[in-house]
Amino acid sequence: MITVAGLTAKITQRIETYNNDDFPLSKRDVVSYDLLDSRNHILAKDIVSPFAVPRQNLSAMDGYALAQGSTLDAESTIAIVGESQAGSPYRGDIVAGQGVRIFTGAVVPDSCDTVVMQENTNFAAIKDRIDKSKPYDMTLSKTAKANDNIRKQGEEIEAKDVVLQKGKRLNPTDISLLANLGFDKVDVYQPLIVGVLATGDELVAIGNELTSLAQIYNSNTPTLKTLLSSLPVTVRDYGIIADDLDKTTAAVTQAMQECDVLISTAGVSVGDYDFLTTVIEQLGQINHYKVAMKPGKPFVFGELTQNLAKPVLYFGLPGNPLSTVVGSLQFVIPALWQMAGAAPQERPMQLSLTATLKNDIKKSAGRMDFQRGIMSQNAAGEFEVESFSKQQSHRIKQLSHANCFIVLAQDSGNVAAGEQVLVQPFPWLYS
Repeated sequence: MITVAGLTAKITQRIETYNNDDFPLSKRDVVSYDLLDSRNHILAKDIVSPFAVPRQNLSAMDGYALAQGSTLDAESTIAIVGESQAGSPYRGDIVAGQGVRIFTGAVVPDSCDTVVMQENTNFAAIKDRIDKSKPYDMTLSKTAKANDNIRKQGEEIEAKDVVLQKGKRLNPTDISLLANLGFDKVDVYQPLIVGVLATGDELVAIGNELTSLAQIYNSNTPTLKTLLSSLPVTVRDYGIIADDLDKTTAAVTQAMQECDVLISTAGVSVGDYDFLTTVIEQLGQINHYKVAMKPGKPFVFGELTQNLAKPVLYFGLPGNPLSTVVGSLQFVIPALWQMAGAAPQERPMQLSLTATLKNDIKKSAGRMDFQRGIMSQNAAGEFEVESFSKQQSHRIKQLSHANCFIVLAQDSGNVAAGEQVLVQPFPWLYS
């Protein structure tokens, strides 16, 4: 068995080759998305600013803009000859000794080089006597400094600056930036086509009736679709495939001709009716099989190549729901972000932290263990975590009630209450 870290490294290395050679990012199709629909898609081109930000000198305060050459000492008197509002700049001439009333975000007249905040003037004393139709005198109550309180043209972004680079995964703050620059569309990589299928004679699609006590609902396909819903992928559902070699071969053959990636659940173990590994070997190759983790040991990473212009990468997950979630979070989802073209720093991080264990945990050495737990913070703000007493991989209610995985190292044994353990909060808690 390969270790979790070892399999992660192998998948990452293979996808790097895939992105450079098999399906180069430089040759991927590019599509234009509406800005509001672009979240989590990957930029295919650098974004260049069409103008400087700020576009011109702006006031950072409510106060007064003073003309160049004005006396800035305390008790100096300035003749106020107009005002500049956001969206309505002052358009007259101003000379030394004069100024204009100005508001935050308003254009600073070209002849002005200082903005004095109104708190450093006698504005409070004279505001009720001001007639805006006529000039009036304002007195400084504190010495001012030239160039104070002005947001200079281009101080944040110069025209033609690259503001976002190719490979950026667009997030809400990126959309804010692009909206500020007037972009209503962005060029992103064409979403990957990801096929999903489930295998098993016992499975019934949700929405249909169970007609036998031997039947169960197919929960893995809805789980996968939900886990993939925030990724820049298009999911194609190939349904439930019976435990039959010919039907499995036909389904995989169709999927590999239509998809960039194929993900299956169940059918990858060593049972008499587990046919997927056989089919993958016939139509391509298995790169790695079995990983030293619990749950999810029979995890398959391979590729389908027969009569294809480029390989279709394959991830085979075990059939129980917990293994589907663990394998997806640890391997499949990071791989898809990399395949989609996200730069390394743009791929979602698996948040890990340490917490104090509140109860004893039993564990045998040999595999990395992902135990369901409930993490909380105590009154001191310290993280604590409690493991469920029963950790069998078929317990679906526990998976729903948990909010984290307690990750126990491959070589570790039992862990006592009070010890520090590694915890991975579920990503939907903070996304």
